[in-house]
Amino acid sequence: MKRFLSVLCAVCLFFFLLTASIGLPIYIRPFYYTHIEAFDLPQRSGYTAGEIREAYDEVLDYLTLPGREFGTGVMPHSEDGRAHFADCKGLFDLNAVILAGSAAVLVLLFMMRKQWGPYRLGKRSAPFWAAVLLLTAPIMIGALASLDFDRAFVIFHSLFFPGKTNWVFDWHADQIIRVLPQEFFRNCAILIGGGLVTMAGGILLWENRRK
Repeated sequence: MKRFLSVLCAVCLFFFLLTASIGLPIYIRPFYYTHIEAFDLPQRSGYTAGEIREAYDEVLDYLTLPGREFGTGVMPHSEDGRAHFADCKGLFDLNAVILAGSAAVLVLLFMMRKQWGPYRLGKRSAPFWAAVLLLTAPIMIGALASLDFDRAFVIFHSLFFPGKTNWVFDWHADQIIRVLPQEFFRNCAILIGGGLVTMAGGILLWENRRK
């Protein structure tokens, strides 16, 4: 039973930290706001900074909050564009469910810790193994993305939206894409990878100091 709980702890901590890192660019909206002026989006798109922010907030509200209708502020959007964001909402909801579910299980495991003692696998703690897995993922993905981010971007969409092409936006019909440049998604990937490395590194430092 203790071995099972230790494996469960490692798996849940892995998924909690992974989904928390993915949530960084999603839930920290000022991260996007800083890109509005940095990328000169008003000049590039023809919309004001306020209109860009309003459009982004409306899209994020739809993606992250229940019962919201899809909209892009004053920017026009097509049915294909709306359908793609509906697909994205499924992934956003999945990430939120895994984040909340793994957090709930970790709280229960922490409450049971006095009964079962430290969760360990071999000579290392369960958090140690979770951190090792977390470090492996961003290193591999980061190495591939750094070689050809455009190619990695296409592969990502092919994997998560198989058989669909509505993620290839026509900016004339879906002008929201004009204020969501690929450089922004690259920075989102960097933020997620940085979050993973920071949290995993913190766990490994904590583990090393305990020895």
